[in-house]
Amino acid sequence: MNSQPAAVPPPASSTPSPAVRLNVGYGTDRGLRRETNEDSFIASDPVFAVADGMGGHEAGEVASGICVRTLARIPQQAAGARNTTAADVQELLQMADESIREATGARAGTTLSGVVVVEQTGSPCWLVLNLGDSRTYRLSHGELRQVSVDHSEVQELVDAGQITAAQAAVHPRRHVVTRALGTGDAVEADYWLLPMAEGDRILVCSDGLNGELDDEHIARILRSRPDPQAAVDELIQSALRSGARDNVTCIVLDAADVGDTAAPVTGQCQ
Repeated sequence: MNSQPAAVPPPASSTPSPAVRLNVGYGTDRGLRRETNEDSFIASDPVFAVADGMGGHEAGEVASGICVRTLARIPQQAAGARNTTAADVQELLQMADESIREATGARAGTTLSGVVVVEQTGSPCWLVLNLGDSRTYRLSHGELRQVSVDHSEVQELVDAGQITAAQAAVHPRRHVVTRALGTGDAVEADYWLLPMAEGDRILVCSDGLNGELDDEHIARILRSRPDPQAAVDELIQSALRSGARDNVTCIVLDAADVGDTAAPVTGQCQ
């Protein structure tokens, strides 16, 4: 890839995690029209998330970098202790919001979307979080579903029945977000707790991906590339072939051996 935003990749080794084996791929690209890459990401068990900075003149890069570095405070959990809660994450987001305001003079902000791997009554779950218009999808039994709900002006219009999803995709205000960190907007993220199933595939991406590829195109790639890094590489290359008007960042995370004691997250960035 041709840019190096703030990123927290998987560690070389960690304590084995119970009940699931995670395989991960991740990547980012500046795109074809942006001078800098303002996306940042974290892919370090148990948190996998993408932040899309806003503000220009590298301020957006600062905002998204602060966000993922703050999330890195979620500890790597020892066996049987994946007990991070939505309240824990929200506390970190509040800290990130304050740090971004201090560092940028309230001139920049960032979206955030992703998952934290947690346990609920001894079973692994996806704790999905979202603030803004980056997205988290789940591919399960061959069906792709967007889990997160965009915090954007056009999503509010869709929810009100004033425009269709197809119209939202080309609406002139489709990039205007209604929640973000560091901007003075509401900093309360949305959360979903989903039971993890064998074969689940999670995609977390900035809007530079879904702004170029529709959901069916994304689903075809995710179904046709069993290796998560190969899926990431193809998603980014497809966005580039479509024009890549924005930075493009994505993480693909696979769950295997659900219910077994297994090795921690593995993966490599090519």
